[in-house]
Amino acid sequence: MELSVIARVSNDFTEKFGVPRQSGLSESAVSRVILEPEYKNPDALRGLEGFSHIWLIWGFDRVRQTGWSPTVRPPRLGGNERMGVFATRSPFRPNRLGLSCVRLVSVDRERCELTVAGADMTDDTPIYDIKPYIKYADLRPDAVCGWADAAPERKVEVVFPADLLALLPEDKRSAASEVLSMDPRPSYHDDPERVYGMEYGGFDIRFTVKKGILEVLAVLEKGGENGHKLT
Repeated sequence: MELSVIARVSNDFTEKFGVPRQSGLSESAVSRVILEPEYKNPDALRGLEGFSHIWLIWGFDRVRQTGWSPTVRPPRLGGNERMGVFATRSPFRPNRLGLSCVRLVSVDRERCELTVAGADMTDDTPIYDIKPYIKYADLRPDAVCGWADAAPERKVEVVFPADLLALLPEDKRSAASEVLSMDPRPSYHDDPERVYGMEYGGFDIRFTVKKGILEVLAVLEKGGENGHKLT
């Protein structure tokens, strides 16, 4: 089987750091799914507007490591315990395919674009297929999810000074705050003195995390030092 890229994602996540670890965790983060030229046929999207959610099958194109590993260290287990790769959603798999359920905000058949919320992928991610989420078939209320049965608990209180938040475009403020509240650091990081940087929407958001409180220290325009810092 040969896979063709049928669409690409356009969003504000320009790097992997800060991307939600699963789909649906950040509903404020909006992405566009833009069909590639050879698939820009409005008929291909006919009827999709009647669905509230869709499945996206996509590629882990930012992973540079070659080969695959039969066991991996899931971040939510602290990176200390190994699980079989097929018991995880790790990108280090034989076929580097991701699967995400996202909320369908709108369908633009004329432009052959979809607007979705809750995507867990970076800008320009290749999409290999789009399928509707079908509740009677896809919903499993009694499902058991092994080592990932409980929702992740690691959330932080975000202190985002008003003057720094105002530097972001208004339509990006809620999403940036929501993503930060999920603590984008690796689960094994706990250095209160370290300053982290998350690129989002063309800005570099710098912050520290101390005793469960994430404090934003600076918002800088990407590629330059235009912006504000706390003194």
